[in-house]
Amino acid sequence: MSESKDAAAKSLPLFYHEPEAVNPERHAGKAVVQSGDMSFAANAIVIPLMAAEMPAAMRSYPIVFFGPDFMPVAILGIKQGENLFVDNNGKWAEPHYIPAYVRRYPFILAGDDKAERLTLCVDKPRLVEASAEKNETAKPLFDNGEKTEIIDGALSFCEQYQGMYRKTREIMNVIAGADLLVERNSKITLGDGKSFNISGFHLIDEARLQSMEDDAFLALRKADTLATIYCHLASMNSWTSLLHQASLRA
Repeated sequence: MSESKDAAAKSLPLFYHEPEAVNPERHAGKAVVQSGDMSFAANAIVIPLMAAEMPAAMRSYPIVFFGPDFMPVAILGIKQGENLFVDNNGKWAEPHYIPAYVRRYPFILAGDDKAERLTLCVDKPRLVEASAEKNETAKPLFDNGEKTEIIDGALSFCEQYQGMYRKTREIMNVIAGADLLVERNSKITLGDGKSFNISGFHLIDEARLQSMEDDAFLALRKADTLATIYCHLASMNSWTSLLHQASLRA
């Protein structure tokens, strides 16, 4: 692979290898398999979360902030290459919340944030030939040149996700601007004595939050950030959920 292809691969979003715009000519006779197999997420130690998901996700995962934009992520493992919530059969552990980022795959909207309308894309390696025989898990993208309900559903979900993404960016800009985020490292010790370090993430400093002036705190409320802040703080209790999954895996 050339250096340019290597760079392109590194710039692609998590899980995606070769997203291409959906159209009836290119994808005539193509289908996506909807079997519930989530093996594609089995190596993801963290997965992006949107602010709107945090009330449901905080019960299952520690939620921290990562990257230059301090976007929320759910921690799903304690060592690289291991998602503790996906088993060897690609099944997500019940009753834990499945992030929208996972449920969106293999579809994604592509384009500039300023574009009036983004383009629906599908990850090419996830496509299969639409069988002439009835297959309940392989869903054709097009039928006689007309888009099927698979495309309609994917487009609706991806547009909803994009809206949640923009809202989350706005919320995190306010939280970061309020100087509430601090970098932290965590050391996790399992029951067998093995220890793992998780580093490079940010948390909300609860002491700074509690000491804010009234007008600054009111600004956070008006910017619709409080649910995100308190869900994050509550999610710190879910380190025990992570350790429980680790003990089951062991």
